[in-house]
Amino acid sequence: MSGVGFDDYLSRELQEIEAAGLLRKLRVVRSCDGRTVELNGREIRNFSSNDYLGMSLNAAVLKAAGDEIARSGSGSGASRLICGTLHAHEALEATLADFKGTEAALGFSSGYAAALGTIPALMGEKDVIILDKLCHACLVDGARLSGAILRVFPHNDLAALESRLAWAAKNHPDARVLILAESVYSMDGDLAPLREIVDLKEKFGAWLMLDEAHGVGVFGSAGRGLADAVGVADRVEIQMGTLGKALGSSGAYICGNQLLRDFLINRARSFIFSTAPTPASAAAATAAIQILKNPITGEPLLKALHDNIRRLSGLLDGMGVSGVSPILPIVLGAESRAVQVSANLLERGFLVPAIRYPTVARGSARLRVTLSAAHIQADIEALADVLASEAINSGMPDRTG
Repeated sequence: MSGVGFDDYLSRELQEIEAAGLLRKLRVVRSCDGRTVELNGREIRNFSSNDYLGMSLNAAVLKAAGDEIARSGSGSGASRLICGTLHAHEALEATLADFKGTEAALGFSSGYAAALGTIPALMGEKDVIILDKLCHACLVDGARLSGAILRVFPHNDLAALESRLAWAAKNHPDARVLILAESVYSMDGDLAPLREIVDLKEKFGAWLMLDEAHGVGVFGSAGRGLADAVGVADRVEIQMGTLGKALGSSGAYICGNQLLRDFLINRARSFIFSTAPTPASAAAATAAIQILKNPITGEPLLKALHDNIRRLSGLLDGMGVSGVSPILPIVLGAESRAVQVSANLLERGFLVPAIRYPTVARGSARLRVTLSAAHIQADIEALADVLASEAINSGMPDRTG
């Protein structure tokens, strides 16, 4: 009997990953106050988190989670269809539906689970899925799992999207057609042209599944998302989002009409066959939404976040770095270069991760700077100073002179 030894295979593969500059290791952090983390006994300024509003440490959010643990326990005990649907889950879904302006909502354990449950439930091998090239891996994997015919269009290229829709209408006239897009793209921080996408969707009779993971808590009235901000929320069939970013908890949701919720309860395998999210996480997310909906508590957080975005964008403009979302990428190109600059920043007290293939395309490795309402002006100015000096030392694009 012959074959490759298990450990030999794993060792060889890891060596190849490391040689390509793509080896990943877990980074264990201890205390976190929204601005800083403790790493190896040092206080490090944190510019890597998706906790855009500092909600994970908000006193009201923490109290809601603690109260729910005391009331319902630390776990849900079963899947939602067995005995795992608790009052906290129903309260969250009612709050989400009201917040997003939809008939109904359904919670999932993660954004990945929401995508992998929803897309294959709706689409099959005779259908067509058209997706933006920069869609998150969960959307890509959900599309592949569905078995549908896949067509990709270049990022935010409306002419190419229209061409793909016309192709589907001509060649698969009886198919269901689903467009997959994000409102805010997670590695580039740019926004989708949502009004135009919705217009095209309606012109060709397609459906739209919009991932607002990085849009909720950032854009729109009370942070309802980019679809709300541009006035098309009521024209999007499937609104997806996560609870673990600006809402400071964990889990995800699908919002839409009541028929969609009922359908997913019966067909979304990642919902049916998963233990329900913890009641504490549901209660925490509910509290975060209530904070956002209250102008007295929500508006100052949103203002602080956008003030910080404008401040850092202004300071980095000379390096060709700017944006309108909390995600500001600094593209360096080579994986090894991004890893080295990230390590240099960590040594100088700043946590800014290096993002590499397969998260982004080969040759487009980058630093991914993320901002929070919790950052203060001194944090942002210090980061800008360090990035400016690293631009000189590492060969990053420096357009200040």
